[in-house]
This record gives sequence, structure tokens and C-alpha cells, in this order.
Amino acid sequence: MDDRNAKIKGPYTQTSIRARIRAFFLDNLGKVATREQLIKVATDPVTGRVPENWHQRLSELRTDEGYTILSWRNRGDLRVSEYMMPNAERRSTASKRTRPTSATWKKVLEQHKHKCAWSEGGTVCGLRDGDVDPVGGGTIKLTPDHKTPHAIHAEIDPQDATKWQPLCGRHQVMKKNYWDDETGWLNVVAIVQSASESQKLEVYKLLQRYFGDKN
Repeated sequence: MDDRNAKIKGPYTQTSIRARIRAFFLDNLGKVATREQLIKVATDPVTGRVPENWHQRLSELRTDEGYTILSWRNRGDLRVSEYMMPNAERRSTASKRTRPTSATWKKVLEQHKHKCAWSEGGTVCGLRDGDVDPVGGGTIKLTPDHKTPHAIHAEIDPQDATKWQPLCGRHQVMKKNYWDDETGWLNVVAIVQSASESQKLEVYKLLQRYFGDKN
């Protein structure tokens, strides 16, 4: 086996999906891990249940715990569905995330007819709890999302239903801090990182023209 490739050194018996994925990455610092390996590690060691939200737990290791986990968006030598934790260093993370109260969350779901509110090009996602995700697979579970990215304003009023929206796991991960639904703020670097290689090249050429790069 290629020495660059991660190896499952488990069994990983930690009680949470996030903890099992974290342990796997820490066992394989600098190694390339695949989507299939992450799903296997995230699977409940007692029930054998395959979690539908493993990718959201992966995102939380980055945003909530401050670990660096690279993907094809960050490095050209990683393919789609490949990931790498280069080291065990952790960045300073944001304050503890605010969540809506139970009554507020119920109101938010009712306002959005119990559907994922992600909108792109005028099309709303519309997936409901229990639906099968047609893109990422697994069962949908809607969770509360700050309309204003957490990195900008962590202390959203937990009782103000207008500040929240329901998103499916895939769109929670996609949104991250790309934009602010209320102010239009854009995280341009994150958007470029998520672009395809051809789009990155197009941006690179645009910046060369903009700055008059003669190299």
C-alpha cells in the first residue's frame, strides 16, 4: 500500500462520530484518507449504523475544534473525496455556538414548511427530515443555521426566528462562511477554494491581468 495512504488502526470505539473521525485522523497525520475510510470509521461500532451526517462532523473538527483538514479544494494533489490532516495543531476557535430555543426552532421549521431552506439560482433545496439525499446519500436531518455566519456574529438571539433557517447536512457544510444572507458579505478565499481546478485557473489569470503580473 502507498505510504501516503491512511490506514484504519482501530477499532475506533469512541462514543461520538466526531471523536471516532478525530482519532482516525490523529492516527494518520499527513496521510491521505478516503471518503470510504471515513464512513467506515464513523459507523457506530455497536449497532453498525452508518451515519448520514459524517461530513458535518468532519466540518465541525475544522470549525469548532480548529484542526486543519485539507481536501481537493485546498491542495491540487488530493482528489475529490480525499482528505488529509497535516498535523495535530489546533487554531484558536470561535466562541461556543448559540442555538435557537426549542420553541424558536419549532417556529423556524413551521415558517419553512419543514424543508431545507438552501437557495441557489432561485431553486430551494426543499429536502425534509427523513428524505434520502440524492447527492450525498444518507438520511436527511435538518439542523438550525445562522443566517449570519457564526464567524461574523456568534451571539445570534436564540429566540429570534427571523435569524435562523433549517438546512440539511450537505448544505450546512457547503455554506460554512461563504456568504451572509442578510448583508451579502462574501468570503472570497473560501469560494475560490471550493471552485474546480479550471475555475481556479480562470481566477488566477484574471488576477494576473488585474495586477499586471509580468512573470
